[in-house]
Amino acid sequence: MLNTVYQLVAPRKFEMVCQNIGLQDDDIIVRPTHLSICNADQRYYQGLREEKILRQKLPMALIHEAIGDVVRDPSGRFNPGDLVVMIPNTPFEEDEIIAENYLRSSKFRASGFDGFMQEYVKIRPDRVVPLPQDIDRTVAAFTEIVSVSVHALSRFDKIAHSRRNQVGIWGDGNVGYITALLFKMMFPDTKLFIFGMSRDKLSDFTFADGTFTVGNIPDDMKIDHAFECVGGAGSGKAIDQIIDYINPEGTISILGVSEYPVPINTRMVLEKGLRIFGSSRSGKVDFEKTVEIYQSNPEVINYLSNIVGAVIPVRSIADMKKAFEMDIQKSFGKTIMLWEK
Repeated sequence: MLNTVYQLVAPRKFEMVCQNIGLQDDDIIVRPTHLSICNADQRYYQGLREEKILRQKLPMALIHEAIGDVVRDPSGRFNPGDLVVMIPNTPFEEDEIIAENYLRSSKFRASGFDGFMQEYVKIRPDRVVPLPQDIDRTVAAFTEIVSVSVHALSRFDKIAHSRRNQVGIWGDGNVGYITALLFKMMFPDTKLFIFGMSRDKLSDFTFADGTFTVGNIPDDMKIDHAFECVGGAGSGKAIDQIIDYINPEGTISILGVSEYPVPINTRMVLEKGLRIFGSSRSGKVDFEKTVEIYQSNPEVINYLSNIVGAVIPVRSIADMKKAFEMDIQKSFGKTIMLWEK
């Protein structure tokens, strides 16, 4: 079976490659329908990764947030036309301690091998999770990033101590919004405060108990635990501010990605006895839990629809470039490619 793969071969340059898909095994064939652009995709597209890394990983099809329709399932578990979300993390071993998304032997799509910018995707049966047919597909397209927040919150629930009167989330972007929304749903009795740069963005956090710009935090503000969802150059300042406002023995969950080392005030980490842990990516169990949340709390879908930005039909390489360039210009929200290949 011939397949067309759209690979990034150099910054801002896509090329079409034809590959053969073997049909002799039990893998499922999925036709992608909705693809969501992530900041990680943009770092490759714009050439913002180190030259050494670009040389190692390109050419490569981008996108690790995607849903699609089943075309073929030899096992008969899925019928043609069934809607599924595809899991980009691909483990090759199991460990009783280390989760699949942290195993060094795991591979991740669009970070070392081809992502979902393909006409068809050949994928292992354990790497797909069924979605309701009537779900808002523009929201379902970024289920992967939602599952990352679900994963981080599940880890928080295991690691953080039980005093959770007030929790703060630093970051008013997509990750901050998604994490805050799910936190309030999972921990409704905890007061949740959001700290960000933009008053306009903060106004979207209507479900939070309070919002503050990072330059106007009350002196008497105290939080028991915190999440850093800033990333990039601002992550250091965010972590530093969290350390100032967090109570002793609090837990700091880091979700923001930075390309460069971030300084941390270790003196105050020691004085306050703080716990700091990082969360990255997610596994099948997190995807399954995310879909359960969609079904049991349909209001979550409505809130998530607020961060759907541009929805761009894609039929050509020119359309792909248009989608990525428009995504660069956005200040908030997710750019969805309607994959009409």
